Amino acid sequence: MSAAPAAPAEGEAPKKGPKKLIIIIAAVVLLLVLGGGGAFFIMKKKAAEAEAAAAAADEEDGGDGASPAKEAKKAEHGKGDHGTPPAFVPLEPFIVNLSDRDSERFAQIGITLQVEDPHMADEMKAYMPAIRNAILLILSHKSSDELLSSEGKLKLAQEIRREAARAMGYEVAEPEEEDPAAADDEAPKKKKKKKKKAEPYNPIVQVHYSNFIIQ
Repeated sequence: MSAAPAAPAEGEAPKKGPKKLIIIIAAVVLLLVLGGGGAFFIMKKKAAEAEAAAAAADEEDGGDGASPAKEAKKAEHGKGDHGTPPAFVPLEPFIVNLSDRDSERFAQIGITLQVEDPHMADEMKAYMPAIRNAILLILSHKSSDELLSSEGKLKLAQEIRREAARAMGYEVAEPEEEDPAAADDEAPKKKKKKKKKAEPYNPIVQVHYSNFIIQ
């Protein structure tokens, strides 16, 4: 009778368990690594697609980064960056006798005052009699020769702007005129830079002529 197979020695059976556990753990780690790499690749691809779409949008807008929506919003708020648009106050035409001595001549002049905003235009209506009086006094002291030249018209506009503001109670100083003799004396000397004085506030921005007739 043959002998029975020998029983395995005590302590040898559990050897296969740790090997299987290590293989399972390695497989799980490998799956996690592969999954993370795939997610990173997908995220990177989406970021590249978004960047390409943004670049294409900039090219369609002209390459300056300004979208049509921004341009429309900019145009809506104050005609660019200038804020509230100006207001214009037309005055009734002036017909005055000029100061010519050789002949009797008169002028018919239409004037429109440009102010900063509609609120100032409404306020100006209350001072209109004083404004017209100031302008009439200026015109009555002018001769036809003074008003026919371009320089004379520009000077008249400056005077009207200043005196109309004074009629409304604003303190507007007259421009300083340089003395030609003093300028010649100081020519050889080194000229010192003069600090510009702050210009007094004037609600009238500009004076426009609607018609200008000298007869």
